[in-house]
Amino acid sequence: MAIETLTPEQIRDWPREKKDAWWLERVYRGDMPQLTLRSAVTGFLLGGILSATNLSVGAKTGWTLGVGLTSVILAYAAFRVMARAGASDMTILENNCSQSIATAAGYMTGPLVSGMAAYMWIQNALMPWWQMMLFNVTLSLLGVLVAFPMKRRFINEEQQPFPEGAACGVVLDALYSTAAASGMYKAKVLVRAGGLAAALGALSGESVMKLVQVKWLGLKEAWHFPHSLDAWYYELAKKGLVPVPRLAGVPIRELGVSPALDLAMVGAGGLMGMRTAGSMLVGMVLNFLVLVPAMIAAGEIRPRADGTFSRVHVVNTWSLWWGIAIMVVASMVSLFAKPEVFVAAFRALRGRGERAADVLGHIELPLKVSLVGAPLVGAVGVWMAHAWFGVPLLWGALSLPMIFVLTLIATSSTALTSITPTGSLSKIPQFTFGALDPRHPPTNLMTGVMCVEVASNASNLLMDIKPGYMLGAKPRQQAIGHVIGVVAGALASTPLFYVLFLSDWAPGRSVQEAMAPEGGQFGFPSALQWQGVSNLVTAIFGGGGGTLLTRSIVTSMLVAAVAGLVLEVARIRSHGRLPLSPLAVGLGVVVPPESTIAMFAGAAFFHWMERRHAGHAGTPGYERWVGGKEPICAGLIAGAALLGIADILVKVFWL
Repeated sequence: MAIETLTPEQIRDWPREKKDAWWLERVYRGDMPQLTLRSAVTGFLLGGILSATNLSVGAKTGWTLGVGLTSVILAYAAFRVMARAGASDMTILENNCSQSIATAAGYMTGPLVSGMAAYMWIQNALMPWWQMMLFNVTLSLLGVLVAFPMKRRFINEEQQPFPEGAACGVVLDALYSTAAASGMYKAKVLVRAGGLAAALGALSGESVMKLVQVKWLGLKEAWHFPHSLDAWYYELAKKGLVPVPRLAGVPIRELGVSPALDLAMVGAGGLMGMRTAGSMLVGMVLNFLVLVPAMIAAGEIRPRADGTFSRVHVVNTWSLWWGIAIMVVASMVSLFAKPEVFVAAFRALRGRGERAADVLGHIELPLKVSLVGAPLVGAVGVWMAHAWFGVPLLWGALSLPMIFVLTLIATSSTALTSITPTGSLSKIPQFTFGALDPRHPPTNLMTGVMCVEVASNASNLLMDIKPGYMLGAKPRQQAIGHVIGVVAGALASTPLFYVLFLSDWAPGRSVQEAMAPEGGQFGFPSALQWQGVSNLVTAIFGGGGGTLLTRSIVTSMLVAAVAGLVLEVARIRSHGRLPLSPLAVGLGVVVPPESTIAMFAGAAFFHWMERRHAGHAGTPGYERWVGGKEPICAGLIAGAALLGIADILVKVFWL
């Protein structure tokens, strides 16, 4: 059935009491099962899987991919399987509850691959797992407590769109009405794509193949499909049959320029689209094939102690700075170029106060829970930052009002665009508290983590609440479901973080080298950005610059900053028609080239398929490659990422 909505005139003219009464009478589904044991368990398990895949993808790309629609399809498929096994049919609200729990879990990985990783790199020390888990959970719970008072303004009163959340609501409504067959088709497509990616991942997994061929089959040696697609060429080069490609006398492979078989990145590129993936390719080519060779030839980038170069070396010693400059400028211009976001945020700050009659008081999360809980949980977070990471209590306490303001801004952006600008917002506390305490990097890093995690969790919770509001769900149970998802994500991602990224670490070895080794599959581009901003703050305000910023680095940063400003203004003025994203250009500097190439290949393939089947809606080709693009990409990401994780687990626990 069609989802009932208010007209623009009703949204504008009706007071919130009338809107709430209309929703209670026309949309609310009463006592329809929602947060049941089976929906909670399904969401919990799916959330663990999605948090694992997001952890892997985030460590490779720096992006946390949206998992809302993916979890809707997976939860629906799981429920249909259970129904065929004899269980009673799941309700639409149970499905929504499961996707909400799973989505909350999937977003728990963001701080792990960004601010927290950067903290460990700069301190060159491991963060105890229990501190990582408890700090992450505490900030996520603070996000829940901050979000629900905003829910009444952004969703109940202003009926903000939250586009991705609304899409989940529309898909759920279709699955439970006229398009159930389409839902099962998409679920099958997702599973098939995941199976293909998993099969190729197994064949290219060195540890998995060694386990199967040597341990199980008793062979003397194990063969695996090479990860690098140019491995055959370099085998010929070893025999002297072909020359080794060089730039400025340096083999291009030492710069990390090598295509690889990575279906997870192909799927990620399909979801990103041509504009983002193409811009990343431009940044990669400009940096690694133009600027870096020129700087090596000019002597501005010197080799390592052994006389060789590496991608990590050139990025950390030179490229990172201009990449950060263009990203910071572009993201801040984008943020401050949307005055409606700030208007909406600060209008929400003053609000109209609570009404005398609250017709939804019996199903909403009571405001007193937030009014009492938010200061208490916030105080716990400040204490943790002080006791565990050395953040002065004063700066930690001052971060709380900044958290609230930045959460309002982030939520306003998410409400309008489905984009939560956590990357942009993190720079504000990093620069603010870095200037206040420039000689202690954990202050700017961990206050940044506090602000970003609360803002992200509150915004994503409201995104999850939107489909529930559209379908008539109980808000209190959605809050409980989100907390379950937070716990699921923390339990799944925290131990996996240490197994995946730190199993090779030993005392005396660099933490950064252990987590992002040269030639490894994880580059941690987001952590590199956080680390770079922290080092920049120290260089500017702490007198720690020394030889950190050479003349060529400063020049490249100034040029990149101007380019970021010009390109972002042009993008805004052209209403998004400019084919280049300066933010993605900078991202192409810090993401490993092999990942950028794979993402561009995925984006180009699906762009070509969309153009090829344009105007042929309803045909098998259109349904598969256009209508099924998201489940195909999600399947590729999940299958490849999970097999990549399995390969590491085999190496750690069996080999």
